[in-house]
Amino acid sequence: MTTAVLDTLVAVRRTAMDLLARREHGRVELTRKLRQRGAPPEMIETALDRLTEEGLLSEARYLESFVSYRARSGYGPLRIREELSQRGLQRADIELALRESGINWQEQLTDTWQRKFSGQLPGDAKERARQGRFLAYRGFSMEMINRLFSGRGMDD
Repeated sequence: MTTAVLDTLVAVRRTAMDLLARREHGRVELTRKLRQRGAPPEMIETALDRLTEEGLLSEARYLESFVSYRARSGYGPLRIREELSQRGLQRADIELALRESGINWQEQLTDTWQRKFSGQLPGDAKERARQGRFLAYRGFSMEMINRLFSGRGMDD
């Protein structure tokens, strides 16, 4: 693959649009990728400002897409929140996206748990700890995990 020289606004814009055509990106992530490809910072800002004005670069769309994708992959709200924070997104925007996602996180937890553990409740403390660690790593709160293990899942 040959790398284009990103020394004009048109080249920077074209590269940004190519990246956006593959999947949604956040502004911080897109800036990083363009910098890695050698684009000058002032051209990146100008190009991304125009893409935002034109509605081609949307932080809200990126958040919605990311939350949905990670949830479908079996991840919980704590893990998704952390990943988005590491990608340089604003905490308030992340919280809004998680709230507006319409995802029932307790159902998501149950689904992830059933896929991984075939719906077998832990028989002893060691197994409970093992299952709990896995689900916590996936981004579900201990409160949600305890609710699942005690059978109080979706009823309350």
